[in-house]
Amino acid sequence: MVFFKVQWEKMSIIKNVVSYAHENVLLEGFVATSSQERRPLVILCHAWKGRDDFIMEAAARIASWGYVGFALDMYGKGILGASKEESAALKKPFLQDRSLLQKRLLQAYDTACALPYVDAGRITVVGFGFGGLCALDLARSGVPLKGAISVYGHFDAPLNVTTTPIKAKVLILHGHDDAIVPLTELSAFEQELNQANVDWQVNIYSHTMHAFMNPSVNDPAFGTVYNPLAAERGWIAIKNFLVEC
Repeated sequence: MVFFKVQWEKMSIIKNVVSYAHENVLLEGFVATSSQERRPLVILCHAWKGRDDFIMEAAARIASWGYVGFALDMYGKGILGASKEESAALKKPFLQDRSLLQKRLLQAYDTACALPYVDAGRITVVGFGFGGLCALDLARSGVPLKGAISVYGHFDAPLNVTTTPIKAKVLILHGHDDAIVPLTELSAFEQELNQANVDWQVNIYSHTMHAFMNPSVNDPAFGTVYNPLAAERGWIAIKNFLVEC
């Protein structure tokens, strides 16, 4: 594996790609860290498009805070949706088979934990959109996580899949005007968390739609709009939550 350095927020970040596989699908995770000394791990789950520039930049941002950022790959090396239709088709098999989704997440988890500069005793997961669902499913899988963060994600629990009650702390960041994942979905998830006695918190951002943290997204008719103020508040909330975890 070849390391190379780039500048991020006045800090030298080491970036790398890590190849792994699941069920004969070649996958490629993206790793960012500011040091090869052992550090807490943050696993990042991408939205429906795939492991794109946004999730890699997010991993680098988190690495600049002193963590190892590992952006997993759900679809396969180099696979990205080029349109809403392609992205929907890419995530569909995982929504239809949450057991497949869980197994692929666990393969990424094991790969990230095996990195020599990862403190496997301190792991948090964060996901955006489709990745928010992935983050919560990883928390439901029973692996030891300190925290799980869903950013404009879905919340429905998987059916016909072996799960355990969530033990990790949970942070939800959501737009009040998100028509793709309405607040009624969130309300039902809050009840699930309460029943499991989870330590949870929710930030609702006013005048904010789906995908509000991604600067490359702007499709009001579809319901996805970047909101710079909500995005900045979201990053502050994520940073503070990671410190707490």
